[in-house]
Amino acid sequence: MVSKYEERLGTERMLPLVFKMALPAVAAQLVNLLYNIVDRIYIGHIPGIGTDALAGVGVTTSLIILISSFSAIVGGGGAPLAAIALGQGDRLRAGKIVGNGFTLLILFTLFTSLIAYAFMKPILLFTGASENTLPYAVDYLSVYLLGTLFVEIATGLNGFINAQGRPAIAMCSVLIGAVLNIVLDPVFIFGFGMGVKGAALATVLSQACSAAWVLAFLFSRRASLPLEKRHMKPDRRVVLAVLSLGASPFIMASTESLVGFVLNGSLKEFGDIYVSALTILQSAMQFASVPLAGFAQGFVPIVSYNYGHGDKQRVKDCFRIVLITMFSFNLLLMLLMIIFPSAVASAFTSDARLIDTVRWTMPLFLGGMTIFGLQRACQNMFVALGQARISIFIALLRKVILLIPLALMLPRFMGVAGVYAAEAISDATAAVCCTLLFFWRFPKILGAVKGQSDAI
Repeated sequence: MVSKYEERLGTERMLPLVFKMALPAVAAQLVNLLYNIVDRIYIGHIPGIGTDALAGVGVTTSLIILISSFSAIVGGGGAPLAAIALGQGDRLRAGKIVGNGFTLLILFTLFTSLIAYAFMKPILLFTGASENTLPYAVDYLSVYLLGTLFVEIATGLNGFINAQGRPAIAMCSVLIGAVLNIVLDPVFIFGFGMGVKGAALATVLSQACSAAWVLAFLFSRRASLPLEKRHMKPDRRVVLAVLSLGASPFIMASTESLVGFVLNGSLKEFGDIYVSALTILQSAMQFASVPLAGFAQGFVPIVSYNYGHGDKQRVKDCFRIVLITMFSFNLLLMLLMIIFPSAVASAFTSDARLIDTVRWTMPLFLGGMTIFGLQRACQNMFVALGQARISIFIALLRKVILLIPLALMLPRFMGVAGVYAAEAISDATAAVCCTLLFFWRFPKILGAVKGQSDAI
């Protein structure tokens, strides 16, 4: 039976619907970002060891992103497929996608945790840890990995709550963990004197609460698309479909990790101060990319539902709103950080040398991000429309095809500045290519869909 929350995806006026669905996700992601940033702010201000500890935790970021990116296969691939199935009226298939997604998350957790624990030190050294920063990286990661299952569930299944037209419920799952982490951070880091281990423990406990909230809703009668035991048995066709479409969000997330390996490894040759600077620069970049990801969580179910329902005009209307909003927001925020880099750096550290390093590298690093809102809008539209192959190509283009080769080549000609410039060049190039590709393919994708009356 179709709930009133699902029905509104295909009937409410588009502009208020997009913001009604997206703003809770944006708010949740902003708070989520805040608690990740708070970790780094507290760590960066630990007396005597702040700069080295910040670099150590920054090095773990690449591995943590890689581990958590497996949840994007289920959340980013399964949730749009479930929304399309709901739009088509196929509730049985939608239920199987949710159940199989849960099973995949458990398998991903076992796989990633075992490998990370077995090869922790070699991986951290490869990603840029030095003799000074390795102990802090190990302290943080050894505790964080205990909560891998909580992270996978909280982030992987939250998209299915949005797919049911319940953004407020999805928002609460993130807010609970974020607020709890912000409260626990100073208690464990300074109150109990646990340092970086305290920051990791606060994160684990917070994610556990978020995961509990998500599961409580999906197993309850309030869910119009519940998580049911009978649908958890792997179905080959469902699993392959989720893996196929989820490959793009996975690559988008995991290549951030791969790039972190390359950038940190290159910067380590010039000194730990540049690794610490990169940690701050990547945090600044997240101030734009994370809200955009939250906005995508809101609009993707709308596009997927109406695409499955055969309503081409509503898909077009949604895209127009999304493109203008994401581009404008991203451009404004990037320009503010480029103009005031020292103010951003000062939030993370009081080290004058580190602040000065961020001051001259931030404009270089974030320059290409000014137009990145275009790529976020178009790439997530491809995912929402179930275009797996194109989505995978776009995901690979920015980080693997462009950034990694540039990050390895440019330092030979530009020194340490080349590492930071590689990010800007790849971001701008990928955004332009993705936008042109979308406007070429979009009419053809919609042309292959039956009209609304035929679909009904």
